[in-house]
Amino acid sequence: MTTIQSRPAAVQQPASPAPDAPTRLIVAMALAQLGAYLTILTPVVVTMAIRVAQIAPDSKASALGTVLSVGAVLALIGNPFFGAMSDRTTSRFGRRRPWLIGGMLLGFAGLLIVALGGSVLALTVGWAIAQLGVNATLSTLTVLLSDQIPSQQRGKVSGILGLMTSVAILVGSALAAALSGNAVLMFMVPAAIGVATVALLVVILKDRPAEKGHFAPYRFSEFLRTFYIHPRRHPDFAWNIVSRFLIWMGLACVTTYQSYLLIDRFGYTTDNVANGILVATLITTVGLVAGSTFGGILSDRTGMRKPFVLGAGMVIAASLVIIALSSSFSVFLVACAIFGVGEGVYLAVDLALATDVLPNPDDAAKDMGVMNIANALPQSLVPILAAPILAIGGGSNYSALFLSGAVVAVVGSVLVRMVRGAR
Repeated sequence: MTTIQSRPAAVQQPASPAPDAPTRLIVAMALAQLGAYLTILTPVVVTMAIRVAQIAPDSKASALGTVLSVGAVLALIGNPFFGAMSDRTTSRFGRRRPWLIGGMLLGFAGLLIVALGGSVLALTVGWAIAQLGVNATLSTLTVLLSDQIPSQQRGKVSGILGLMTSVAILVGSALAAALSGNAVLMFMVPAAIGVATVALLVVILKDRPAEKGHFAPYRFSEFLRTFYIHPRRHPDFAWNIVSRFLIWMGLACVTTYQSYLLIDRFGYTTDNVANGILVATLITTVGLVAGSTFGGILSDRTGMRKPFVLGAGMVIAASLVIIALSSSFSVFLVACAIFGVGEGVYLAVDLALATDVLPNPDDAAKDMGVMNIANALPQSLVPILAAPILAIGGGSNYSALFLSGAVVAVVGSVLVRMVRGAR
């Protein structure tokens, strides 16, 4: 009898990971991130507060809230809209590049209006245009992490991109301190750097147009549906948005009101507050570099995202409590260092987590635009909510404001545990 020996079953080889993204692309993405955030965050953190205080010194807090909130609402609308347009763009120049450079040019024009304006209304109009333009760029920049970077690099690259946000604040603070005597240069130099860095990315980026006919026409009803995330179909995406929104509420308390905290509590004036912000930002950035490096690399090595987001949110909340209770500029700087560590870890990991839970790769830019609402909307809500909080007890109650920020940051960090599709 002949014995028939069966062949051993073929061993299924694991799919090889996608090749790493080239260094030049990562560097160009980082510089573009730096330039775009330098353009939009320098006014948020320093120069807009100075400009508003010069124009309306007796009502600076409420006037700043008006200017920033109107712009942030347009950012809220523009982010997903421009993301959806980017997904559908069939231009021979690609689907991302036209929005990258076009948005920065519009942002430059808006900031020119701000720089030349002499009323709160002019500042509001110019800032609204600037927010629309730069958010068209930011919604497109964000999706490049999904488009261009393989999963095994996303934590590290996310950390680099997150670091650029605080480097932008540091550089913007330095520029504001150096140029505080010239309103035009104070706004336009950061904007010019932003246009130049994004233009460099446009030159380097290998972009492809969207396939013609792949997407249905973009209708207003679809735009409205953009803002609704079905919690049963995409629970991880929905929970991550809620968590991100609350943590960014805590972050926005510092970025929006630290200038007036220094003026009203520590004796700074509109002439020298940029110097105080520069020192605080430098301390924050040192902490952020440490946190971002640690968070991004360790997150990639362990494959985990949620524990880092949870821990970062708690550290941010602790720093806000210290700021609320600070009685001297030195204590405030200690809080800034702690804040920087928490923010660095958070920025390093949160973007990678968001990319991991996107509902549909075909709509990546639109979905990341929706995700960006979670950090754009706090810029609008914090100034609105801050006015009655600051008025508690007779006015300038920064302790109540920062303690409120700490509470919502804690809640946001705990809610990241509800994201089940990521570790």
